[in-house]
Amino acid sequence: MTASIIEAVLSELAEAGYGQLSMDGVARRAKAGKSALYRRWSSKQEMVLDAVSSVSVPTADVQDSHDLRTVVTLLVESVDNWLSDDMNRRILPDLLAEALRNPSLGEEWTTRIGLMRRTHWREVLEERIKTGEVDADADIEYALDLLGGPLFWRVCGRRQNSSHELRESVVRSVLDVLGGPTR
Repeated sequence: MTASIIEAVLSELAEAGYGQLSMDGVARRAKAGKSALYRRWSSKQEMVLDAVSSVSVPTADVQDSHDLRTVVTLLVESVDNWLSDDMNRRILPDLLAEALRNPSLGEEWTTRIGLMRRTHWREVLEERIKTGEVDADADIEYALDLLGGPLFWRVCGRRQNSSHELRESVVRSVLDVLGGPTR
């Protein structure tokens, strides 16, 4: 039942956007009672954040045996796959705009979706500082911004498909910031 509700929330978000999404609409689409939604979530915001978190960018399977280029490539590919998903590319820009208007949503969005993945990626890169693959004075925050920023702009901002060339450019840029081999 929860899976069908999550699917309904995501479909409603993609079609109507956050502002027009309602508990009634989600309940109708999920063929569930509104009370079933309220048993799980106290508000539309909670429901939406749980639904989007459930399909948030997966953590790339980075292993200690991977070299830095492979690590960065896997991270970039995981972001690209997430952003390039048809539903996500319709949902994310709308939620980002709504998060700017709604500080409570914005804080929760950052905590549940942004910080969790970013913290993991930061830890992965900081481990590489210890091994000497990443310069100790590298701007990790900027590198983390680069992992997703250009892809987000291409896919969600410009509404174009990403490409192998773009992903490779992002990888080279991130490696350059980290002090790693760019080729």
